[in-house]
Amino acid sequence: MTQVFIDGSAGTTGLRIWERLEKRSDLELIRLPEESRKDAAVRCEAINAADIAFLCLPDAAAKEAAAMVKNPKVKIIDTSTTHRTNDDWAYGFSELSDAHREKIANASRIANPGCHASGFIASVYPLVQNGIIQKSDIVTAYSLTGYSGGGKSLIAEYEDENRDVRHESHRIYGTNLMHKHLPEMQKICGLEQAPLFSPILGDFYAGMATTILLQADCHAVHDILSAHYEGQKLISVSPLGGDESVIYASTYAGLDTMRIVVSGHEMQTMVTAVFDNLGKGASGAAIQNMNIILGVDETTGLNLK
Repeated sequence: MTQVFIDGSAGTTGLRIWERLEKRSDLELIRLPEESRKDAAVRCEAINAADIAFLCLPDAAAKEAAAMVKNPKVKIIDTSTTHRTNDDWAYGFSELSDAHREKIANASRIANPGCHASGFIASVYPLVQNGIIQKSDIVTAYSLTGYSGGGKSLIAEYEDENRDVRHESHRIYGTNLMHKHLPEMQKICGLEQAPLFSPILGDFYAGMATTILLQADCHAVHDILSAHYEGQKLISVSPLGGDESVIYASTYAGLDTMRIVVSGHEMQTMVTAVFDNLGKGASGAAIQNMNIILGVDETTGLNLK
């Protein structure tokens, strides 16, 4: 039976992974006593005893945890930003290409994508590959997210009954235009320049809608994205001109799927990826990557509808 350890199981992403995996009969979770959860020696022993270890930790701690691995049989799935642009790590977005999927299946180190980055890359990567977006272009994007992506402290802030009334309004953050997901957005898509990206936080728990704006024919964009994701189990493309004239960021909250919506006209196009920031944007993607490593159906243990 596959031994799994989640380092950081008390955090938002780690807790959701734990809740999914503890229901599976093909896995055995390595449990640490509460008093030993942050003990480096105990954690090191657990990581090296695992077949697969999830790192659900802040960046610095994830780097330290990865360095603890001495057992060559251990496979690491890191949900932090630490290794997402490291060529020695497989980038865990299997739908981008057969090469990405194969690398994940055979890798011992997988970097799980960021939530905003997942929505951006899902739309931009195929369009770069097909010449709709040039590598020299500066891509403009914004992303509306639920507050759960900010972890326990932000969740507590938004769910405090005495919270600031301003929390009822969306807030734009990352105004220095240097969001931590930009390096992976740029590198994975093969862009020569970082995107112009604005994240927006809403007063809802989970869900995400990441939008790019293009000067391009919406029909051509839709054809490319539809062909790219044809047959995928977790990503689909809405019919052009369908019933999604209004898009809600929380539509896929609680699910591990992603829906891409293309709208616009012959000269301007809007592409929006709608998904759960904790699902396809975090824990769901991590479990999908584990399933690919194990050679089981990639949707095992995931919520599809």
